[in-house]
Amino acid sequence: MSTANPTAVAALNRRYLQDYPFEAAALLEGMSAEDGADLLALQPPHVVVRAWQALGPDVARAIVERVPDEMALYLLSEAEPAISVAILAQWDGEERERRLTMLDAQVAHELREQLAYPENSAGRLMDHKLSPLRVGLSVGQALTRLRSFKQHGLRELFVVDDAGSLIGRVEIQDLAVADPARPLREILRPLLAAVSALDPREDVAAILERQPITELPVVNVEGRFVGIIRHAALQAAIEEESTIDIQTMVGASRDERALSSSWFAVKKRLPWLQINLLTAFLAAAVVGMFEGTIAKVTALAVLLPVVAGQSGNAGAQALAVTMRGLVLREISLRHWPRVVGKEAGTGLINGLAVAATTAVGVYAWSGSVGLVMVITSSMVIAMVIAGIAGALVPIVLSRFGMDPAQSSSIVLTTVTDVAGFFSFLGIATLLADRLV
Repeated sequence: MSTANPTAVAALNRRYLQDYPFEAAALLEGMSAEDGADLLALQPPHVVVRAWQALGPDVARAIVERVPDEMALYLLSEAEPAISVAILAQWDGEERERRLTMLDAQVAHELREQLAYPENSAGRLMDHKLSPLRVGLSVGQALTRLRSFKQHGLRELFVVDDAGSLIGRVEIQDLAVADPARPLREILRPLLAAVSALDPREDVAAILERQPITELPVVNVEGRFVGIIRHAALQAAIEEESTIDIQTMVGASRDERALSSSWFAVKKRLPWLQINLLTAFLAAAVVGMFEGTIAKVTALAVLLPVVAGQSGNAGAQALAVTMRGLVLREISLRHWPRVVGKEAGTGLINGLAVAATTAVGVYAWSGSVGLVMVITSSMVIAMVIAGIAGALVPIVLSRFGMDPAQSSSIVLTTVTDVAGFFSFLGIATLLADRLV
């Protein structure tokens, strides 16, 4: 037929591409890239673009590499930007940039902006190279597509509808044992999770904490599949996030690394050290208020660090648990009464238990009932306040749009020191007659 009337065949192909672009894309994915490119090269570029942008990114890239440059430029310029971005991402950096420089400057600028995902976003962690399967395929066609990927270590593939929107997943084992003629949609499994390319790395880490996922699909703002985050990247994300939280809680910068220069470290740390110095003076001022009491009963100076140390530890425990809850989205700001109530109760019970142990030690050391009364009562008060503060500090920072991990331990240390010193020395002043 093509030999007898090639013009008629080209006209039929053109009409089919225009009226049934998704069906045409499915047929093109079953052909070799050379045959697909030869077929499309016979058509006007404006006829080709709808079917071409419905192809899997790997097939679309292979075809655009084989069609004439004029058509390739038209396709990359006129396709939906999100689709052009997904296809450009299939190339390595040098080839991608070469393709971009051939485009109109404004179009290239728009595509470059969309290719550059924000720092610490899911888009920075993902692999663009794996294409999804179309839901209308059979199992046999899906296996053929799988072989064309030429990627090892895959456990599952993701499935999209004709518009490219992510709708489910298929496990490789299910593909291997299913009848080749069986529709792919019949072995489709629901998604365990998915993230947007612009979601923060904290969300990626939170998903890994909740579910045992090996590949996490990534979608754009329109819900189209754009890539996956593999297990190694998922693991690296959660490790990075946990170490960053450790740094920020003590006033170190997220950007600082072990081999950063001393000057960089100084610029990032010194402001928080200066703030810590001011808070230390505040705690010292509290102690200075009771200078007369300490002068009369020198044993108070010996026991003062005990109360401050225990309240500091109690606050740090509450802070760590609350921070984890915020990061993993286990709690939100509206849960603050429950969280604070729980930590206050925990502080009370732990305070009573620790105070009982402390009472035995202090009485054995000093033989003073009055001193035992002072340190046990102040220990309970200080640990209750520390628990409340440990829960409230990250929640308050989140409420005002700040990073809840940012130097929260510095604020907490100030609160626990002031609470410990004031309760201990204040009660000692009230019970001064029993101490002499």
